[in-house]
Amino acid sequence: MKPIQIDWEELELACERNAVNVVSYLDLETGAVLVFYGESEDEQERHTAVKVNMTRYLEVAPVPPKDQYKWMEKFITTLTDDVLRERVLVAIDGKGAFRRFKDLLVNYPGVRERWFAYRGLHLHAYINEWLLARHIELAEPPPWGFEVEPPQDEPMPAAVVTSELSPGEVLRRQAKELVDKIPAVELETAIAFLTFLKERQGGKIPRPPGH
Repeated sequence: MKPIQIDWEELELACERNAVNVVSYLDLETGAVLVFYGESEDEQERHTAVKVNMTRYLEVAPVPPKDQYKWMEKFITTLTDDVLRERVLVAIDGKGAFRRFKDLLVNYPGVRERWFAYRGLHLHAYINEWLLARHIELAEPPPWGFEVEPPQDEPMPAAVVTSELSPGEVLRRQAKELVDKIPAVELETAIAFLTFLKERQGGKIPRPPGH
């Protein structure tokens, strides 16, 4: 069989997709990735035609959910910011962990981008191993190359994590630091003043000059 030009983007999606009843195949002649969702009779017929020709089509084995969950757990160990780490640990506890994890990281754009890079390295290493184990000849190497290794899970300095928090989160932490410095005997007065400002602005506290 001649070397094939794989649709790398579709293969990536197929390897991370674990939806129920969704099956993907790599066409060993064209390099295309076929995806079947089991939603129509016509699709089922085409799926059957693929399954009876397994010399041409290879079923793509996605990364098991438990392994993808471990990626999240390992990534969390790199976060040294206690507040952020605790919020993420709570988010991944129980059913729906993947969705809650993604939703939470929307509020931390820098950490979110680092997660995508971290997950990408794990995913690309998995794909390379999967292709190698099946002796698939490639017309050209994958865009990420063959020498991909999963990242070392080194803890990141808290300052790095904090610098990549959302603006809202930074402001909340600044406010908390200021409140922590107020003597206990003055807390009641401070709270009363903030409440007054909030009510005066219709629920909005005015921004200080220059913000």
